[in-house]
Amino acid sequence: MALAIVSLAYFVSPAGAQEAREALIKYCKADVERLCAGVEPGGGRIIKCLKEHKEEMSVGCAEALMKIKSEMGK
Repeated sequence: MALAIVSLAYFVSPAGAQEAREALIKYCKADVERLCAGVEPGGGRIIKCLKEHKEEMSVGCAEALMKIKSEMGK
């Protein structure tokens, strides 16, 4: 599952996104393990899983994903 977190973190564009990646790893690791344990990393499947479980996601993970979304929009 650690691979899933790393894969998810590198989904973020590299330009100025190091802080967002670190937050994602820190705040979403437990959520990915809890909510998406059976999901194979790659192809956006982890992101899709987290979106499907947004009501169950921790506040920290939700905020990290929002930060990444804003970074990708730049």
